[in-house]
Amino acid sequence: MPEVYDERFEDSQIQRRWFPMYRPSCLPAPAADLTTPPLHGGRLRTAAAQFGRPLADWLDLSTGINPHGWPVPPLPPEVWARLPEADDGLEAAAAAYYAAGGALPLAGSQAGIQLLPTLRPPGLVGIPEVGYREHAYAWHRAGHRVISLPDGDPGAWLDTQSAADRLAALIVINPNNPTGRCWPLATLLDWHARLAAHGGWLIVDEAFMDVTPEASLLPYLDRPGLVILRSLGKFFGLAGARVGFLYAEAALRESAAHALGPWSVSGPARWVARLALADRAWQRAQRHALPLASARLAALLKQAGLTPTGGTALFQWVQTADAERLHRQLCTHGILTRLFTQPSSLRFGLPGAAATWTRLEQALATLV
Repeated sequence: MPEVYDERFEDSQIQRRWFPMYRPSCLPAPAADLTTPPLHGGRLRTAAAQFGRPLADWLDLSTGINPHGWPVPPLPPEVWARLPEADDGLEAAAAAYYAAGGALPLAGSQAGIQLLPTLRPPGLVGIPEVGYREHAYAWHRAGHRVISLPDGDPGAWLDTQSAADRLAALIVINPNNPTGRCWPLATLLDWHARLAAHGGWLIVDEAFMDVTPEASLLPYLDRPGLVILRSLGKFFGLAGARVGFLYAEAALRESAAHALGPWSVSGPARWVARLALADRAWQRAQRHALPLASARLAALLKQAGLTPTGGTALFQWVQTADAERLHRQLCTHGILTRLFTQPSSLRFGLPGAAATWTRLEQALATLV
C-alpha cells in the first residue's frame, strides 16, 4: 500500500488520510467535529435576533433554494383529513419525472441521510472533505468510522486501502454542496464497481441535480450497491414540504421502507409533490431560467471582487479568507449568506424579485 500521512483525532472517530500526490498547499482543511449537529442555512430568526433587524427586513440567500418555487395551489380540505395512501399517484409521478421506477418517498432526502447508516453494520465510510455535513454526522452517530477524503479525488482511496481498511460506503454529493463540483458518470460508475466488488455502497446525494438530469446516475439503478437520494426542496423550492426519494436495489429499498414505517410523508406533502413532479411546463421554464440567474449572480459577485470558486444553477460559492467578516457586513444590510469556516467561504443563493437583485448589488458595493 502506498505511504500515506495519517492524522487521528482523539475526540472523534474521524480519520483523515492524505496521499503523496497532493502537495501540502492543496491539503483540505481539518474535518469538522462530528460530536455536535451541523449548522445549516436558513436560520433567519437567529440572524434577526443577533443583528436586531426585523424578520421581514431580511433577504435570505443562505439556502440554495429556488426563489421562484413551484406555485402551490390551495389544498382540498380532505387532503388534511385523510391518512396518506401509497396509491395516490406520487410514486407514479416520481417514476415519470425521474424516468426511474421504485422510488421510496421520504420526509426530505435528509430522512434518507439519517436512515442509511443504520441499515448496515459499522464500517469505514468515506465522506467528501468539503460538503453537506449531515452525511458525516449521521454515519458517525450510527457507529461507523468516518474518514474525510480529499475533494480532488475521493475515489483515490479505493486504490490504496488494504483489505482490512476497505470502504463500506463512499458518499458523493453530486453536484457538491457547496463547491458545485459534478463528477462524470464514468468516474462514478467506476467507483461503484470497485465498491460493489466487496459489498460496498456508493451513495450519491443528487439534491441539486434537477437542472442537469443528464448527469444523474438514475439510469443505472439496476446495479447492486448503488443508492441515490433526490429532493424536492431545492429545484422545486418546496423545502418546507419535506419530500424526497430514495432509490436503491429492491432488497435495500424494502429494508428502508420497513425501518421508516407507514406514513413517512404527510398527505398534504404527497399531494403537492405529485402535482409539482407532473408540471413539465414549469420544469422546462426553470431549467432555462435558473442557469441564467446563476450566471448573473456570478457576474455580480465578480464585479464586487468576489469571484466564485464554484457553484450550480441554484447558488454560487466564494472561497475567501475574509468570509466571516463579509458575512457579518452583509448581515448588517439584512442579507443572510451561508458562512463556512472550513474552508473559509460563503455560499450565495439566488435573489428572486428585481428589487432583491438591486439590494444585493448595493450591499456588495459597500464591502471593503
